[in-house]
Amino acid sequence: MRFDGRKAGRVRMDHRQPVNLMGSDGTWRRSCVLLDVSQTGAKVEVEGTLDVLQAKEFFMLLSSTGLAFRRCELVWIDGTTAGLHFVTAGGKKKPASAPATATRNSAGSK
Repeated sequence: MRFDGRKAGRVRMDHRQPVNLMGSDGTWRRSCVLLDVSQTGAKVEVEGTLDVLQAKEFFMLLSSTGLAFRRCELVWIDGTTAGLHFVTAGGKKKPASAPATATRNSAGSK
């Protein structure tokens, strides 16, 4: 489903999907709820302070063990809600034309 002005279709979560944000250096971690997700980014509701999200890059941990994750950068903050953009290993943003299955498969193999 595309939301207004989005480059990639987003999927809204029907139930509360817990995720964590963690600093690239591992010095901080925030519990969150995943509100929607696409190939290129996500919207999360953050529990606790948002000041740590000013870091250039951080990780969104999709599993409790941290084996499934996405490297992210902050796009916007509105109250306790934040918009994240996924970053590739080369430091460039993921192209919107990449197949969704490739994105999901790479998360499970890390």
